[in-house]
Amino acid sequence: MNKYLFPIYAVILGFIIVKFTKNKPIRNIKLLLAFSGAFLMSLTFFDLLPEVYEHLDAKQTGLFIMLGVLLQVFLEFFSKGAEHGHMHIHKNSHTFPWLLFISLCLHAFLEGFPIHQHNDMIYGVLIHKIPIAILITSYLFQSDFKTGQIILFLTLFGLMTPLGTVISNNVSMSHNLLEQINAIVIGIFLHISTTILFESSEGHKFNLNKILAIVVAVVLAYFI
Repeated sequence: MNKYLFPIYAVILGFIIVKFTKNKPIRNIKLLLAFSGAFLMSLTFFDLLPEVYEHLDAKQTGLFIMLGVLLQVFLEFFSKGAEHGHMHIHKNSHTFPWLLFISLCLHAFLEGFPIHQHNDMIYGVLIHKIPIAILITSYLFQSDFKTGQIILFLTLFGLMTPLGTVISNNVSMSHNLLEQINAIVIGIFLHISTTILFESSEGHKFNLNKILAIVVAVVLAYFI
């Protein structure tokens, strides 16, 4: 099985779950989001961050990480936080959400870049995409978009991360440029994961289940 296709499988799985549950609210989705956020953050710290700091100047690395944070803030101005599960349902909407689509695809495209060097990051992206795919699919169905539009949206969204991986693997670019892009992706991951962890708790208080989910995610990411 080609691991680089995992992001596509995650989107397909999210679609199947929504169809199987007949678009009813998914139980424990916030728990799954908390696990995915902790898992993605842990892999970023354990695998991606040390590699980037090893090859780039420390202050330059910090600059590109902050550029990634700012880029994600900018993207969320258009996506309204869909990358971390913050979806706003618009009943009977027939206007295709182009800004949401473009911002999500750009986010997904960039997160594919570090996968070629850090194969473990594919698991972080996989776990991150499953609950997001569930929420995006639910949003599209509840907004009454046509099935063809939904399938096209999800197909292109699912292909973006493998496309980023293919380009980073096959397009000639300097190692320094690639590490700078990876640093930007680190900023994106850190913004996404920290936001997920805070938003997945009611009143910013962690219950025992969420604490256990986060601990399991960190331990699993460490030993993966």
